[in-house]
Amino acid sequence: MAAMTLLKDKVAFITGGSQGIGRACAIALAEVGIDVAIGGRNAEKLNNVVSEIERLGRRALATRLDVCDSAQVHTAFEGVVQRFGRIDILVNNAGITKDMLLLRMKKEDWDSVLQTNLAGAFFCAQEAIKVMLKQKYGRIINISSVVGLSGNAGQTNYAASKAGIIGFTKSLALEVASRNITVNAVAPGFIETAMTQGLPETVRSKLTEKIPLARMGTDREVAFGVRFLASDEAGYITGQVLNINGGLYM
Repeated sequence: MAAMTLLKDKVAFITGGSQGIGRACAIALAEVGIDVAIGGRNAEKLNNVVSEIERLGRRALATRLDVCDSAQVHTAFEGVVQRFGRIDILVNNAGITKDMLLLRMKKEDWDSVLQTNLAGAFFCAQEAIKVMLKQKYGRIINISSVVGLSGNAGQTNYAASKAGIIGFTKSLALEVASRNITVNAVAPGFIETAMTQGLPETVRSKLTEKIPLARMGTDREVAFGVRFLASDEAGYITGQVLNINGGLYM
């Protein structure tokens, strides 16, 4: 943990920060001395996470944010810079699923998943790098998924968006490397979150059988990977995908 004090007093902005992996990332970063802004659509949940961050002795900011709306994204980033003076770390975590076999998938379900998961990351990264280029420092971590690598029946929209995140990550990493900005992705496997808790027990058992470590992961385990990529210890890592999936996909 001592080496992570290199992160102390830096500023992170996490989208989808009110619950699940986003909340876990906010707490994990605050634990090592980072001030954290979180964006999301549920004001009550956002405020609860702000209280958790402040109890850890760090400054926090909640901002209502729909990442599909580029104007809202611009305003949110302006607010973070106004409050904290900088943005060192962006975690592009906001994401949705609308699962259906392709044959029956509605166009609006395709569009909304791609808009939130992929265009949302584009809007946020574009705002972040405006700040990071001036600082000549930054860490962008995009949350992809194991299904962006392996595919998954019934998730053509979600898998396409998460595979897109990987290509987006590698391309942006090339664009900004000369300004001391790294861009990486984290691809979680099956993680215990609100999104997976609703699955029937039979489905959960079948999923677990496919995982070599024989269990689902935790949001904290994903957050620790994000925290590492945000740190100066990962300063020579860019354009990479960190797989946190218990061996589900190798």
